[in-house]
Amino acid sequence: MRLVSSADPDLWIPVTGSLGWKGRRHRKAAIRMLLGQAGSAMGGEARKGSAFGSWLASQAAPFAMRKADGRVLAWTWKADPDLVVAIATTQELTPQLRTARAMMPMEYDDTESFATPLGVGEKLMMALPSTPGTPPFATYTWDTGTHLITLNAVCGDRERFGTLEGALDDLARSLRIADDVTGGESQVLRLPPA
Repeated sequence: MRLVSSADPDLWIPVTGSLGWKGRRHRKAAIRMLLGQAGSAMGGEARKGSAFGSWLASQAAPFAMRKADGRVLAWTWKADPDLVVAIATTQELTPQLRTARAMMPMEYDDTESFATPLGVGEKLMMALPSTPGTPPFATYTWDTGTHLITLNAVCGDRERFGTLEGALDDLARSLRIADDVTGGESQVLRLPPA
């Protein structure tokens, strides 16, 4: 299953599919922010990731995402690439994945229904995560029966996180399954593989 998106180009810069110089600055900023957040989540102090590490990852990321062939899409905020990184993924729903989802911490039960062309999914906004060092994040999930589609957004600034909710909702609504054929505003025809 492959994903496509019609994300607003005035707000989001796609990291997926940006090779070479195109999108390099935004790729580096996104990776630097994610490396810094990962370091603080593992008990280190919150700081930006290393310049060399983010450069190296920014060179490899486009090739890894291209190999993922639509199973991973990523964006950064156009006005401030260090502010937010959003990553959409699709995974086959195995019994192990269903078990892992059922064993998530209690705070992940505070979801609300969220309707999109993918169907009715769940939306979770965590402006103040209970785990120390965890950055604010938003998660949107859809269960298609065979696959789990997830959009995760991580923000580097707690004070500005709330201002992004509308843009993140619009980004989530822009996601589609590549094989879907739309037949109007709300009708989606899902074709089986050939």
